[in-house]
Amino acid sequence: MANKHMGSGIDDFLREEGVLEEFQARSIKEVIAWELQRAMQERKLSKSRLAQMMHTSRTQVDRVLDPMDGNVTIETLQRAAAVLGRKVQVELV
Repeated sequence: MANKHMGSGIDDFLREEGVLEEFQARSIKEVIAWELQRAMQERKLSKSRLAQMMHTSRTQVDRVLDPMDGNVTIETLQRAAAVLGRKVQVELV
């Protein structure tokens, strides 16, 4: 019995399973969280200090840095990035 996925790419497999968009969204969140954490380390900022600078709670900062949390808005990500001297850029391709 031949494997129907042999030779196909991971995107093809995830699309067939109906979870491609979910995995893409999670990957984007992971990259943004990682970049924000890197920027925090470069500036030697704690989560508590970032929360103060964003005028929000430490719990909200934890959400921003947790790629599994689906309740973070683009505006919140933009605010965190701005405080860290970065920006979030979204583009359709």
